[in-house]
Amino acid sequence: MSRNYKFLNQENPHFVTFSVINWIDVFTRISYREILLDSIKHCQINKGLEVYAWCIMSNHVHMIVGTNKMPMDGILRDLKKHTSKAIVKAIRENPQESRKNWMIWMFEREGQTNPNNEYHQFWEQDSHPIELFSNEVMQQKLDYIHDNPVRAGWVDRPEHYLYSSARDYAGEKGLLDIILAI
Repeated sequence: MSRNYKFLNQENPHFVTFSVINWIDVFTRISYREILLDSIKHCQINKGLEVYAWCIMSNHVHMIVGTNKMPMDGILRDLKKHTSKAIVKAIRENPQESRKNWMIWMFEREGQTNPNNEYHQFWEQDSHPIELFSNEVMQQKLDYIHDNPVRAGWVDRPEHYLYSSARDYAGEKGLLDIILAI
């Protein structure tokens, strides 16, 4: 992990981003998004992951997270490792995945260049944690996360996007249990 991006004060929530290598649009398929959501839920229940905000885009994920249990870098490492294996397996086994050979080739090729990998690399190495030390910075990151699908032209309003916590902040129930930050 880069010297500039570390979980220094685990008392505060952090903004993190996970990007698929080479910005491959993996999360255009519901089944792959569901694997990620199930893994986040597992970490919430079993590892003490606190989710304040989240949004799954086609090739990256933004979250505001915290914890009072395990070290955050360990939780995110486990989350990324599990989802990497599970999503690549799902891609391999999906008979309707038209991009299967190309994606698997990309993941394997990227994995060969990184000695930390056994067979493939799905996620970019770092998650660039940024500590949210004030309500102003928290609101900035909340707006950034929730406006992502609007900026992409997918929806007119943040709360209209299903794979985001914007619904929770608009008073509706979203797909994950979250802690409202502000």
